[in-house]
Amino acid sequence: MMTTTLDSRYTQMSGRVFLNGTQAMVRLMLDQARLDAAAGLKTGGMVSGYRGSPLATLDQELWRANKHLDAHAIEFIPAVNEDLAATIIAGTQQAEGQPKTTVDGVFSLWYGKGPGVDRSIDAIKHGNAYGSSPHGGVLLAAGDDHGCVSSTIAHQSELSLMSASVPVIHPASIGDILSFGLFGFAMSRYSGLWGGFKSVSELIEAGQTVDLAPLPDFEKPALPPTTDGLHVRWPDAPGLHLEERMEAKLAAAAAFAVANPIDRVIHGNTAARMGIITVGKAHGDLMEALRLIGLDADACRRFGIDIYKVGLVWPIEQTGAAAFMNGKAEILVVEEKRGIVEEQIRALATRMGSGAPGLITGKTGAHNHPLIPTAGELAPDTLLPLVAERLDANCDGADFCGRAARLTPPPTGSNSPAFSQRTPHFCSGCPHNTSTRVPEGSEALAGIGCHFMATIMDRNTKYICQMGGEGANWVGTSRFNDNAHIFQNIGDGTWFHSGSLAIRQAAATNTNITFKLLFNDAVAMTGGQAVDGEISPAGIAHVCAAEGIRRIALVSDDINAVQRGSFPALTSFHDRAEMDSLQRELREFKGVSILIYQQTCAAEKRRRRKRGAMVDPARHVVINEAVCEGCGDCSVASNCLSVEPLETPLGRKRRINLSSCNKDFT
Repeated sequence: MMTTTLDSRYTQMSGRVFLNGTQAMVRLMLDQARLDAAAGLKTGGMVSGYRGSPLATLDQELWRANKHLDAHAIEFIPAVNEDLAATIIAGTQQAEGQPKTTVDGVFSLWYGKGPGVDRSIDAIKHGNAYGSSPHGGVLLAAGDDHGCVSSTIAHQSELSLMSASVPVIHPASIGDILSFGLFGFAMSRYSGLWGGFKSVSELIEAGQTVDLAPLPDFEKPALPPTTDGLHVRWPDAPGLHLEERMEAKLAAAAAFAVANPIDRVIHGNTAARMGIITVGKAHGDLMEALRLIGLDADACRRFGIDIYKVGLVWPIEQTGAAAFMNGKAEILVVEEKRGIVEEQIRALATRMGSGAPGLITGKTGAHNHPLIPTAGELAPDTLLPLVAERLDANCDGADFCGRAARLTPPPTGSNSPAFSQRTPHFCSGCPHNTSTRVPEGSEALAGIGCHFMATIMDRNTKYICQMGGEGANWVGTSRFNDNAHIFQNIGDGTWFHSGSLAIRQAAATNTNITFKLLFNDAVAMTGGQAVDGEISPAGIAHVCAAEGIRRIALVSDDINAVQRGSFPALTSFHDRAEMDSLQRELREFKGVSILIYQQTCAAEKRRRRKRGAMVDPARHVVINEAVCEGCGDCSVASNCLSVEPLETPLGRKRRINLSSCNKDFT
């Protein structure tokens, strides 16, 4: 029996291993290094990006796998923000062939949340236009939150990547991450293009037992001659020749996809009347929907149904797709969000002549009515009635709509959600519980981070913008309200990422705004990581002073421990008990003022106490129920989840839940 350890997920080369999506991304880098070593290449690897759901913990997994990365010369540089990470990645492709370079090439993985793709598109366009190196290659892991579960808006990164002429690969399983990822690196090397790697929440955050396949050997079809090659080089001055070369690169990528197809026919039913084309994560949803209505492989063959699983979303591999569609009465395309593949399928069908399918459905049905939703996420129960409609139209004697109806719960008769909802709230002892309060008569603007939850509380806090723009929106608003004052919440991670520029913008326009810089010593939303660089309240204060800001205040839960001499001389220092009076003073200040609120994240405090890295206070707060009058004032004043109702014979009173209490003593 094979011995399995935690390292087996990265070291085992055959059999089965259990991987989650994040671990599969790490293993992908190791497998590429192994593939190169087997080919006699001495390559290096690079991972750089910025954390964000669903790739929020990729950095932590890379750090845990550090010994494996070191053994394969793979570097990990967490970046200040996503566009600088993309520029770092571009630099790795420029390394090949330079006199002092110690490796044959560098294969590189960029990662970022969907908004990070958008903000980085200029860097991605430049990197892709000038190209990858022959023994390097680039994958862009785009973390898309289709359900807008942990984002301000839902994302579909294909659209941005297509605008930069970046081919897009969409894995449907953990195993696909490994095989499609190696395909992506190989295609990038062959074509000179960067490759997009769509990474949706439901896949990256899932886990699966994977049957390890032998490392692949990719075919390299002969390329038509080009005037100046496909890969990065210098000199390579800007000009229209980059557009011409991009066309040659895309043609090379298409040829590579034909020679090394990752799209798959599932059942191989050549006599099928109906074909269903699935894309990425929607493939699993479709297969489960079919299972629920009794359509396994044998039943699909009996009813004349076949399935085509697309892995290369754009540009679609046309040879395999055309062969699958040939002669079918109907093609149904099932994909989440916008119909990227469906649009290409429709265009391809117009060039197929007599073999073109009689009908193509997907986002619209046979009578041009809406069918597969564009908004939100797909799920098996969502697809059941929609797919059943098209199955019944093509399968004589079947009643799939009836089967689907029996599996679909009846409407509840109200607009209430079918499941209970819990309003999110600050953790017990969270510094944001105090720092996001504003004085009576004042308003605040929200920012990216846990403190955004202030918008759903009685905090007079509103609006949201992109990460790093916090406060710049008030520059626009204030020009039409007599330059009124507002408070702007901004996290320390956001400040380091890009938010310092918004403060500069407000200072440049002398806008009346107080930035409440919430320094909680952790990137709490993604797992408590440290900010990727040197950052401190004193450092932030000095930067702000250098920008010409003349009013800076520091508030802390332990003000006596602050090293005041490390701050600019104009800084004032305050205990958190002074927050209300301080804010009343700052809102009268003309121009930009800075309030730095320093207190460690409550969740991070708990982590550090468990690790023995922070003192766990011996003092507790309790409520004597014999004395408690049940007024509830303590709940209102503290806004703390650990103050709980206690039902007694004398009525409702209050108690402290000592298991969740963080001993903040606010």
